[in-house]
Formats: sequence, C-alpha cells, structure tokens
Amino acid sequence: MKTLNIGLFGFGCVGQGLYDVFTHSLHSVGKIRRICVKHREKPRSIPMEFFTFEKNNILEDPEIDTVVELIDDAEEAYRIVKQAIQNKKNVVTANKKMLAWYLSELQQEAVKNGVSLLYEASACGSIPIIRLLEEYYDNEPLQYIGGIFNGTTNYILTRTVEAGLSYEEALKEAREKGFAESNPESDVEAWDPVYKCVILAFHALGIHLDFRSIPRLGITTLLQKDTAKAAALKKRIRLVAYAGLSENGKYTAMVLPAWVDSSSPLYDTQYEYNGVVTEGRFTSRQFLKGKGAGGHPTGSAVLSDISALKYGYRYEYKKFIKETKPEPDNDKLFRVYIRLNREDTFLRKFIFRWEEITCDREHISGIGWISYARLCELVPVLRKENGFLALVGEPWNQTVWNEAETFDIYGIDNNGIPEESEPTYSK
Repeated sequence: MKTLNIGLFGFGCVGQGLYDVFTHSLHSVGKIRRICVKHREKPRSIPMEFFTFEKNNILEDPEIDTVVELIDDAEEAYRIVKQAIQNKKNVVTANKKMLAWYLSELQQEAVKNGVSLLYEASACGSIPIIRLLEEYYDNEPLQYIGGIFNGTTNYILTRTVEAGLSYEEALKEAREKGFAESNPESDVEAWDPVYKCVILAFHALGIHLDFRSIPRLGITTLLQKDTAKAAALKKRIRLVAYAGLSENGKYTAMVLPAWVDSSSPLYDTQYEYNGVVTEGRFTSRQFLKGKGAGGHPTGSAVLSDISALKYGYRYEYKKFIKETKPEPDNDKLFRVYIRLNREDTFLRKFIFRWEEITCDREHISGIGWISYARLCELVPVLRKENGFLALVGEPWNQTVWNEAETFDIYGIDNNGIPEESEPTYSK
C-alpha cells in the first residue's frame, strides 16, 4: 500500500465534508498537500497556507499523485480531470454533470494513460452503488436500476406532504440543512438524477445513454391537488429515476414523479435519503438505502474512493463491450396520472387509453396509458405548459394494461375534455 499525496479542488459543502471525514478516518490514506479554490476573499475553516488559487500548482506538481475534484463548474471540472489524467495522476470526482457529458471520453483517456478514474460520490451519496455494480454484479445480467437518486427533492416532497409545508418553505429548510444549493434548479428540475441515471446505467447495463434524450420532469409544477389525489389512493409521490432493458434488448429510461404505495421500498424512503432498486436474473430484486445529500455522506463516499486507490483499484467496466447506440423501446406502455390546464388541447394526441378523467374549472386530470415514444414527446410539453405527470407505480412494477377496463379516448371531445365530469365508458 502506498501513501497518497492529494491535491483537492474545491472546498465547499462536499470539500469541507471530505476534509472532516478525512481527518477523522480510522486509517491513514495519505495527505492533502494542497487545496485549490476560486475565491480569495472567502473565509476558510482551516489555515490559508493549505490553499492555492492556481490549478497548475496541483496539476503540474510531480509529488501530487492523486487529484480530487469537488467543484460546481462542470466544464472547468472536465478540463481539470482531463489534464490530471494526461499527467498520469489518479482522479476522484463527484461531478455527475461532467461525467454525464464526458464519461466515455474520460474513461478511454484513463485507460490509455494507465490511471484510475473513480466517482462513487457522483451517484446516491453514501450508498456504495457503483462499487457494488462493478464487483458484485459484474457477471450478472441486470434488468434495470432505479429509485430515488436525489436527496434534495426527496426532502422537499417529504416535508410538503408529512409536515404540510409549502414548496418554498420546504426548499428553504433544505437549503438551511445543506441539502440544497443556493440555485436548486438542477435538483428540482430533475437534471441531477438524470445525470446519475446515465452514470448508473453505464455500470449496471453496460450502455451509454444521452442524458438529453431521457424524459425528465421535476417537482416545480406539483400542485396540492396532485398530492391530494395520490394521498386519496394511499400513495406517496417520489421523484424516481429508471433505466432498464426489455427482453428485446431495447431500453427505456426516465426521471419522473411516481405514485408509490406501502408495498414499495421507496414509500418509507423519506427526507434526504436515497433508495436504489436493482433486479438481476439470478439474485432477483435488491434494495439499498442511505443518505443522498449533505457534505459528510458525500465526503465519505469520496474518501472510500481515495482509500481504494491505495490498493491500485480501478473500474474495469466489465459490462461495457463496445460503443453502440442503444435503441429505445418506443412501444412499451406506462400507466400515468396527468394534470394540465383545462384549455390545453394537445392531450388527446398522446394518451393511448384512459381509465378515468375528471375536470374542474382550471384543470383536466386523469389516469391513462402512454407509450414510451409518446411519453418522451409529452414531457417537454408539460414542462412548458406547467402541467404535471406521475407514473402510477414504479416503472419496473407497471401492471399490464387491461383493455376490458378502460375508457376510450374517443369518448372525449375534440378539445380533449369530456362533456361531463365523467368520461363515457367504452365496452
């Protein structure tokens, strides 16, 4: 085992969390030689002699063999990580946006230069999911990976439902506890779990997904009537990420709100906790739960990667065979709840079959079936029109559509709105 000489980029929430867990670790893994930060005037919790404001003081230092990147700027993180790899330094990063953009390139660069690129902290906080996928599931075909990948939105959803707080009040609490950034858009608009979905799909299924093609809807358009509808059916709303392979070898991937009931392990996964569900051909379904937000849980995951470097650990990407573009399973059907403004007339184009539909003075809402292709088309429209959609059940647990118990969409008038509060039943 070798002693690591570490250069750290970033000393925000996660950087300070890493420093805390690093100094209280049970075993010595090395020494943080230098910390590079951007703001000279910002007060620091440790002496200024540890800090530098010039990145090459770390990247060009021959004594530093390990670079830990924990900054917010994805483009600058990419430049730092790529230069570190080309300078034959091992890299640990937590930057999921940077990885979602550049994972394939950086993975190939690390292999070419014979160094490790580790990023356990980029997905699901304290849950050691990437190492599990790389080592425990290395030889087993997985059908899917999914769950709650964002602690910030889960905290907000928990507080709005369980404590009756408004969205703004819950977000303020999340900020005060260090679970949300000053600009929470990446979390509440669901970009963060989309990036994590790309990373985990690569390790679980061996496929590279384009994050821009994944249907994404956050929680900013959620209304009290949506929450009440779920509660009336004894369900809770969770923001759920999912990537899975069908028997035909095609994929479906999404990050969407979902109604889950008490039979789901996600039902009692609350506050800043994440929950990851996998299903293998031989091991069946497994569930992992752990804190997904906060400096110390994420810092602990970073420390785990640093410790692994002492033993020369690197990802082997055993499920990734060749660079191919997977095809979406466009015909696969999903059961969804949808709510949008009453005057919107586009809904009829997307829903395949209705089970129920109701109207009030402001909105039309209902439960129906939609194909994956139509879902990908509809979600951007809902974001634009302040509509809301939730899967009815987790995406891996969808029931089969029963034609005998549905309402025909053609019982709805040309505006997509039924003439009465209840739709016409079609036998």
